[in-house]
Amino acid sequence: MQVNGVALELQRMPGPEGGRLAPIIFLHEGLGSVAMWRDWPRQVCAAAGRPGFVYSRRGYGKSEGIPDVRGAGRLAPDYMHREALDVLPDLLARIGVEYPILLGHSDGGTIALIHAAHFPVRACVVMAPHVIVEDVSVRSIEQAREAFTTSDLRSRLARYHDDVDTAFWQWNDIWLDPAFRSFDIRAECRRIHAPLLAIQGADDPYGTLRQIQEIVPQGPIRREVIARCGHSPHKDQPEATQQLVVRFLAALD
Repeated sequence: MQVNGVALELQRMPGPEGGRLAPIIFLHEGLGSVAMWRDWPRQVCAAAGRPGFVYSRRGYGKSEGIPDVRGAGRLAPDYMHREALDVLPDLLARIGVEYPILLGHSDGGTIALIHAAHFPVRACVVMAPHVIVEDVSVRSIEQAREAFTTSDLRSRLARYHDDVDTAFWQWNDIWLDPAFRSFDIRAECRRIHAPLLAIQGADDPYGTLRQIQEIVPQGPIRREVIARCGHSPHKDQPEATQQLVVRFLAALD
């Protein structure tokens, strides 16, 4: 689908026939894609009785690439704002969704929060979002850079991206850019009125529990910390995470 002038990979999951519930829009992490979600979005939609959409952001999965991603095409520090305020509204308009449920992981969670602060949404679910940049996050991303250049991480990621180098470096370079250290959306989060579920793993190497504790919206928020869980609750504890999401969504209607 052409979104904001760019060809993006999009997957639709139909809901029950005759259903009228708001669809779930899944927003992937900094190295994610449609394929990297695997079957979890479909399982969530089926359990919640809702339709859903999953898409790969530019440079990820099978979406259109970014020329010279480490040069002229390098992301700017406001890249998540541009995704939340420019790209996502156009995508929603093109698929005919006015009041979505946003479900985002990591960078996708941050994008969901920014969008919900500026546009009406039915609800927002975030897993391991980033509202500030912490030293622990930077250290883990530095370790990811080392693994990408010295281990089999590149070949493993290549299964999920047509251009794995673009996918990796657009994320890694901007997160390690000193200009990004001041990224902070806590003030924006205070503008969110929609119901919010914030989930984080107790053993997340990419962020402390401050990342969900310091989300203080206008509307109701529920915070959940999952034991024996790292940065990806939907992968580390898929059933527990699905249950939290489905129960939260069931209480909306």
